[in-house]
Amino acid sequence: MGNAFFVVWRESLEAFLIAGILYAWLQANDDSGPGRRALFGGLAAGVGLALLLGWALLGVQDGLSGNALEIFQTATLFVAAGLITQMVLWMKKNGRHIKSRLHADLSAAAERSGHLGVAVVAALAVAREGAETVIFLYGLAQGGDLQGLVVGSLAGLAGAGLTAWLAARSLARLNIGLLLRLSSLLLLILASALLMAGVDRLLGAGWLPPLVDPLWDSSLLLDDTTKAGSLLANLTGYRARPALSGLLVWVAYWGVVIAAQRRIARG
Repeated sequence: MGNAFFVVWRESLEAFLIAGILYAWLQANDDSGPGRRALFGGLAAGVGLALLLGWALLGVQDGLSGNALEIFQTATLFVAAGLITQMVLWMKKNGRHIKSRLHADLSAAAERSGHLGVAVVAALAVAREGAETVIFLYGLAQGGDLQGLVVGSLAGLAGAGLTAWLAARSLARLNIGLLLRLSSLLLLILASALLMAGVDRLLGAGWLPPLVDPLWDSSLLLDDTTKAGSLLANLTGYRARPALSGLLVWVAYWGVVIAAQRRIARG
């Protein structure tokens, strides 16, 4: 539930902020009824595209069984982890310029195609966030707690709306930049947890050699089969009895992430 809340909160908050940026541009440049209708229609179309992706994922899953289903679900975990990582790194590199880029895209689209162009830009901007959310949630759904997933998702959506409203009203001195930076770190931790869940599936199916299993046993300190240990495992990828190959994957992931962040900071 907690992971679903956080993922939906972060992605929905970005979608709300994007919608706010587009609406502010429209107010300054084309504050007409047709313009606003095109914007809201585009936002709704973006949500619809994301839901269509979710329906397609479930349709593919229903048509698979045995090893094919296992491969599909495992691949989804790796794709979700990769998308989270890519999104965080992209935001770190482009976050400062996203407002100006959206304004430029909207100006160009409006000049070429009028209100249809406005709708298309809005749809694509929101569909990107929504599609990432759908894939993340599908990956989290592999844990089996569907009720917690639904409750966490709805709570995350409501929380994102409240956060965006507070930011718009400048209440409580809300620092969106700080919130996004902290959430980026938590998203990377969650991505590593999804990566480890995928590695566990590979190990369980015999598709990845464990090398040394277990490398150590810290279950006396915190067993990942207990409620607290399972929560930590789902959030961070913690394993009380890790295989060496799994640990190497985890270390390699964080090595790549840290190197990429340093390269972005230097650039």
